[in-house]
Amino acid sequence: MKFFPAQKLFSIFSNDMAIDLGTANTVVYVRNKGILLNEPSVVAVDANTNKVLAAGKQAKEMLGKTPENIIACRPMRDGVIANFKLTESMLRHFIRIIHNDRRTLIRPRMIIGVPSGITQVEKRAVEDSAKQAGAREVYTIMEPMAAAIGAGLPVQDPCGNMVVDIGGGTTEVAVISLKSVVFCRSVRVGGDEMDRAIVNYVKRKYNLLIGERTAERIKIDVGAALLDVNEEKQSIDVKGRDLITGVPKTVTLTSSEVNEALLEIVASIIEVVRVALENTPPELSSDLVDKGIMMAGGGSLLRGLDRLISKETGLPVQVAKDPLFCVVNGAGKVLEELDFFKDTLMSV
Repeated sequence: MKFFPAQKLFSIFSNDMAIDLGTANTVVYVRNKGILLNEPSVVAVDANTNKVLAAGKQAKEMLGKTPENIIACRPMRDGVIANFKLTESMLRHFIRIIHNDRRTLIRPRMIIGVPSGITQVEKRAVEDSAKQAGAREVYTIMEPMAAAIGAGLPVQDPCGNMVVDIGGGTTEVAVISLKSVVFCRSVRVGGDEMDRAIVNYVKRKYNLLIGERTAERIKIDVGAALLDVNEEKQSIDVKGRDLITGVPKTVTLTSSEVNEALLEIVASIIEVVRVALENTPPELSSDLVDKGIMMAGGGSLLRGLDRLISKETGLPVQVAKDPLFCVVNGAGKVLEELDFFKDTLMSV
């Protein structure tokens, strides 16, 4: 009969998790099993009892469509917790889904990706929320560090690795070497700001009020950071409420109009990249000439953004293989090889 040491036995039955607790989506990686959950960071609760009615995709369908007795909202804003109670309820709900609604005897360890610009109070809120949801121990890792590991960059080597992680609430730009962040800048601009920019543009130009879910669909379908002159113009029909007459109406938006709406947001992202390059030590800058910039996060999927950043910086730019899952895959790799990557975790 084969016997396992106690520590090895514990790891076999462990449900340790790595979580990308994002503004737009929450992705959960379970040790030795991979990604088991990818749901929108949305929760719907009963206004009278605070009981969770739905979370994830089901709750997202309710956004802007609920009666007075149901509150559907996103408890994460700009990459940090905006509503502690709802975040805890959402996390608990997702953990139950992973465990097939069974209560587990083993409280998992969790590694959670957080923005590099997070304050101690915001970081404590993340840790407390995870513990209330059932975690035994909580570690945090900078999202750009996790994204770099998840994208397969050699962060342990003495060379410059630059990552641009564009999430729903934040854009993180970091230069990494020897498992440490040499320079990092975080701005609270991301996919959500792009959606709001589209909402404001349509409101200003067409006196049409649309929701953020509609704006997100416009961004995905016809949004572009850089228009190709040889490419056929794309367009999309947009439905909303006319602010003058108060009745529903439809307008047609072209890709060039959406590009105009996103110009300011895209300029902010490029400016952050420039600041990071200006503050990179010369030896590491020389590495970036050959290695270039790695892009991660859902925002990096905006059409033409990689080409525009390459054009503005003169450096090669590539989008990671699975940009939406870079942070959680990186945090999962840290979870699997905790001894090797322990230096990448944020101190308390």
